[in-house]
Amino acid sequence: MDYELSKPQKMLQQSVREFCGRQCTADHVREIMETETAHHAELWQGVADQGWIGLHLPEEHGGLGLGLVDLAVVFEEVGRACLPGPFLSSTWAATLISKTGHAASVSSILPELCEGSKIGTVACFEEEAGWVSGQYDAVKAEVSGDGLTLSGKKQLVADAAVADVFVVAARGEQGLTLVLVESSANGINITPTEGLDATRKLYEVTFDIVNVSADNVMSTGADAERALKESQQVGMVAVCAELVGSMQWMLEESVEYAKTRKQFDKIIGSFQAIQHKCADILLTTESSRSAMLYAAWALSEGTDDAERAVSIAKLFCSDAGQKVGGLAIQVHGGIGFTWEHDLHLFYKRNKSNEFLFGDATFHRELVARLALDAA
Repeated sequence: MDYELSKPQKMLQQSVREFCGRQCTADHVREIMETETAHHAELWQGVADQGWIGLHLPEEHGGLGLGLVDLAVVFEEVGRACLPGPFLSSTWAATLISKTGHAASVSSILPELCEGSKIGTVACFEEEAGWVSGQYDAVKAEVSGDGLTLSGKKQLVADAAVADVFVVAARGEQGLTLVLVESSANGINITPTEGLDATRKLYEVTFDIVNVSADNVMSTGADAERALKESQQVGMVAVCAELVGSMQWMLEESVEYAKTRKQFDKIIGSFQAIQHKCADILLTTESSRSAMLYAAWALSEGTDDAERAVSIAKLFCSDAGQKVGGLAIQVHGGIGFTWEHDLHLFYKRNKSNEFLFGDATFHRELVARLALDAA
């Protein structure tokens, strides 16, 4: 693959950067994250108008028909701006619906998600199962008349309070069952969960005998496993790109601070220890970007090593995000620890993204399993 972005991709990158520079300044991010839901209608409409939510989805599904590298370009820039709100959640939900190929949902709900008139999220995480789809048992899908009833609890559901629809991973008679549920359905209880990243709110969602029609069952069994896994892989690429964007911001801020801050009547950037830290941040950021772009390309092209490439990118970027955050704080010294400085916004986003879709330890085990299976 060519690691140099194409001219259209560079134009897309510049467009996203200019949008975030206008509508997602650090002051605006702080204002939004202080609200109960970290959702700002005007900012969300601006994101939707750009077409980013369905950028990678087929045009017949309401998307723009571009590739995952293009999506990664967008997520890197929104990561650089620490964009608050349900962009990642709704993109993941739209991706999962598209992967199921469920005709009714693809034709009705998916275009609304892509245009931003509705917000979606995925309810799949469970304390005992983590991100392993074959172990999702906390929510049961039981046959009731012509449909199903959902009973159980999902944890760490991002942006649940502002979502119009949930894609729920439940356990049914045929194994994993992906169900589309309106957030207004009777029996759904949403409880805020305290999280580290205030720009992306988390919730516990309880399903208390929620009735769902048969038309809302999008996929079951092996097909559901495939769709969920493929959507999670797209989500991993997006999260890796966010991490790279956050690291890029930390790099730029650290270098600028090192060029202006004086200590002992000297610019601290003249000290070799600071130079080494900035060099480490640069090297780690560029290495992460390479791993992320290759994973996006491999997944888009369907190469034989795509699954491994995505896991390698996720584990590398997860570790790198924390390393770069720590180095950036050291470069900034005391000011880097304060609430007034914006560094903590990106550090916390990195920590949250580290665990989303599995942390480095989780993906090292996956890579090891893939290697052993190949052997």
